[in-house]
Amino acid sequence: MSEVATLEKLKSQYQALQSEVGKVIIGQDEVVKYVLISIFSNGHCLLVGVPGLAKTLLVNSIAQSLGVDFKRIQFTPDLMPSDIVGSEILDENRQFKFIAGPIFSNIILADEINRTPPKTQSALLEAMQERKVTAAGQTMSLPSPFFVLATQNPIEQEGTYPLPEAQLDRFMFNIWVDYPTLEEEIQIVKATTDDRKVQISPVIQREEIMEYQQVIRKMPVADNVVEYAVKLVNKTRPESNIAPDWVKKNVSWGAGPRASQHLIVGAKCYAALNGKLSPDIEDVKAVALPILRHRVVRNYKAEAEGLTIEKIVAQLM
Repeated sequence: MSEVATLEKLKSQYQALQSEVGKVIIGQDEVVKYVLISIFSNGHCLLVGVPGLAKTLLVNSIAQSLGVDFKRIQFTPDLMPSDIVGSEILDENRQFKFIAGPIFSNIILADEINRTPPKTQSALLEAMQERKVTAAGQTMSLPSPFFVLATQNPIEQEGTYPLPEAQLDRFMFNIWVDYPTLEEEIQIVKATTDDRKVQISPVIQREEIMEYQQVIRKMPVADNVVEYAVKLVNKTRPESNIAPDWVKKNVSWGAGPRASQHLIVGAKCYAALNGKLSPDIEDVKAVALPILRHRVVRNYKAEAEGLTIEKIVAQLM
């Protein structure tokens, strides 16, 4: 199959995925779209929202529609790194034997990831970047494809630990899950208070996901689009020569090179899902906010004046 035909197939299957997930998830179309973009871009995704907005159900539904291995890890204050990666035990023959943890799966739902201390959060660092884990003195590869889809309550809530910047940077997208509209909430209540049972069918198989990831990587990108993405990221850094004065006054530090990489890969995927064979600047803008949201840190002056990250990114674009 040619690369153009593969991209056309991806677009049709993406629409089928949306309708399949839509059987269970009412509204949240933007959230579903960005999660799927991160998966086809071979990236990880962080969903942030208050409890009760179906973040876990959304990830669960997407995993079912993708036809891949799926494990859920409930992050709690007493969770240990070995509960995620695995550990060695002494078997009946008095030989050490490694028992693999839930990290050895295609999709990991890290549920309420900021409910556990940084020591356990860091167990995901190597897995998210290298797609490998080191345990019992051995380095083991994780299955392909591999994604971490994490949910997080706002850090202002009790009993939460802010994620370290190094770990935040490994998430391609930071997606804010907001309250449903009045009409959507009426539909949600109707759908969840009767005895109907909805079954989600797999739309895409594991091999197809990997094929789509390769084709998206091969998509050509014009130099001016790459330059726009890199300049946009550079403008978020207060020490940059091209950063506006208002950024230097209101931002503590900006996004790193990984943001530039994610902007281009994300723009490629966004373009592919919309039937285009090459991304343009508008595609970069479409994915910029969830990519930059967790990589730009405001100072106290910006917080006091109500200058949000969303306003900063919008003004830079």
